[in-house]
Amino acid sequence: MDTHSHTHSVHPENDSQYKGLQVNSGVTSQPSVNPYRRAGLARRRQLTAADYVEGILKGDVSILGRAVTLVESTADHHQALAQEVIEKCLPYSGHSRRIGITGVPGAGKSTSIDVFGLHVIRQGHKLAVLAIDPSSELTKGSILGDKTRMEKLSLEKDAFIRPSPSAGSLGGVARKTRETIVLCEAAGYDRIFVETVGVGQSETAVHSMVDFFLLIQLAGTGDELQGIKRGIMEMADGIAINKCDGDNVERARLAAAQFRNALHLFPPTPSRWRPEVVTYSGYFEYDIDKVWDMIDRYFEYVDKTGYFERKRNEQAKYWMFETINEQLRNAFYQTPEVDALLKQKELRVLNNEQSSFTAARDVLDFYFDRLKRQ
Repeated sequence: MDTHSHTHSVHPENDSQYKGLQVNSGVTSQPSVNPYRRAGLARRRQLTAADYVEGILKGDVSILGRAVTLVESTADHHQALAQEVIEKCLPYSGHSRRIGITGVPGAGKSTSIDVFGLHVIRQGHKLAVLAIDPSSELTKGSILGDKTRMEKLSLEKDAFIRPSPSAGSLGGVARKTRETIVLCEAAGYDRIFVETVGVGQSETAVHSMVDFFLLIQLAGTGDELQGIKRGIMEMADGIAINKCDGDNVERARLAAAQFRNALHLFPPTPSRWRPEVVTYSGYFEYDIDKVWDMIDRYFEYVDKTGYFERKRNEQAKYWMFETINEQLRNAFYQTPEVDALLKQKELRVLNNEQSSFTAARDVLDFYFDRLKRQ
């Protein structure tokens, strides 16, 4: 068969009845001209724990990124490798200031983190920005998925921005973020921002892994103090009121005074530090240094009193128990027989055939008996 008729059979448009139409046959797939491509792919697949640690300690951003992905993975073999990498990085971690940042929606948190980050980098520091995002549990995606919200910072070579791991429960996400902090510190990042996206529980999780907790607030909404949960106020080491610019300056100062008064009514913080309130403008980059001077004063204070070290030790202990609780919970719920028994018991409880407490006791007895038999 000549090529002409072959082309016709594949492309009927080339038939003479269709004037002005001509479809050419495609080129058959050619071999890759890059001799390193295959080798590169193979190399990308296998990094040992030692390779990861060496890359991280050299500050290699791509290896750090891959190590964080490993930490976030739920696969058992990835977790084993990740834990080995973390263990080897631990001696090189801990030499940073960890700062938690939260704020009501619309308080301009992203713009603020952008300019705070630039301020920190201009002072000669390396910065990692991590996020804890409980909403990703529902959507399985991350709000911080686009780094465009930190436009200036994402262009900086000394900034490492990482969205929230979207796998699993808030506890799991928080633990992975804490492990990521260890890797970032080992890679030479001496300033860590942990942003909380959302409200409630995520603040508590962030508070348990940072040294200083900054609450970003807005003035001019008229109900500054009502709009904020008491628990978050009690966690804050400092409050920064954003958008103190233009005709909002008076309102921002008034809000600052209200917050100062409110803070006097709270019991003293565990560190005995009295939280400060400052005003600034993220958009116009006014008074960013005022926020940072406050944070510096805090670190000076807790270094002097020994609270810094105590808090870090408490946090390490907290995460040990959190991890044990999470592993036990997973082991329990991921046992198929337990799952089946739970469904039966649930029906009995709903039909008022058994009380919640005896049903729970039966399931636990079954689980512990099964462990003994193993």
